[in-house]
Amino acid sequence: MILVTGGTGLVGTHLLYDLTRSGKKVRVIKREKSNLSNVKKVFSYYTSDADALLKNIEWVDADLYDVYSLMDAMNDITEVYHCAAMVSFEKKNEAEMMKINIEGTANMVNAALEKGVKKFCHVSSIASLGRAERGGLTTEETFWKSSPENSNYSVSKYGAEREVWRASEEGLEVVIVNPSLIVGGGNWTQSSSNMFSKGYEGLRYYSAGSTGFVDVRDVAALMIKLMESDNKNQRFLLCSENASFRHFFDLIHDAFGKPKSSINAGKFLTGFAWRAEMLRAFFMGTAPLITKETSQSAGRKSSFSNQKILKAFPDHKFIPLSQAITDTCSLYLKDLNK
Repeated sequence: MILVTGGTGLVGTHLLYDLTRSGKKVRVIKREKSNLSNVKKVFSYYTSDADALLKNIEWVDADLYDVYSLMDAMNDITEVYHCAAMVSFEKKNEAEMMKINIEGTANMVNAALEKGVKKFCHVSSIASLGRAERGGLTTEETFWKSSPENSNYSVSKYGAEREVWRASEEGLEVVIVNPSLIVGGGNWTQSSSNMFSKGYEGLRYYSAGSTGFVDVRDVAALMIKLMESDNKNQRFLLCSENASFRHFFDLIHDAFGKPKSSINAGKFLTGFAWRAEMLRAFFMGTAPLITKETSQSAGRKSSFSNQKILKAFPDHKFIPLSQAITDTCSLYLKDLNK
């Protein structure tokens, strides 16, 4: 039997769909008050019989901070997909994010070791990789360096990976995936899916930065391929293609029939924007839409290599960014018009 954490998130819901449609029995850890409606919604994107697939999922309450509840959840489990993580670029969430991402992952691998789990897949991020110098391609081997430019999220994911590597030294077979910016539909107010709701509203400004992009369907498919292969104790960078943020939002605006961004938000404008947004959020009592960390990331130019994962699976064809955006925008419109 397979255990999944983070089953209500962007990656987790798509992973559950792929696992259940192939007939796998899955147990999913959730919090007591978790909202499971997003899982059914994502399943309904791809099948007219979501309820039949959902019957293959066993939901159990467990706490990432409680290793004993995790061990109970791992009874009769042979494979674990650890997708759960906190993503935040707000200073006030730093301590909680470090605890969830690092301590939570440590507890997961410790429970897996104790219960004799055969293989463990950890969903990390390109944020935990080092930065290539002089505009080169970042690979799985790019060395991590401590730097004030590293976001707290980056530090938390790097720390989580260290726990997974430690467990591999203790005998747990692991694979780590490092997805680039993930494109896909689900909860339109969270994670990278939120960029589509913002794109639908229309964005006047664009940043000079660039990064790698990957469709969530590729992420889920490649995780399963890695777990079902002989690959172990390695990390794999998942990236369909590299593109500028301006091009990314141009594609979204085109799909929605909105005007393209036309104003370059340089350092002065982005610096002003995140400070103004922090003040607005403080007085309104809401989460800021822009933070210092996100504004810095938006101006950074990064490129990522997918050669290692394609060498492992040469027949895999990544979904092009343009197709990923077209499909995701269609899902957004479908939900908007319900």
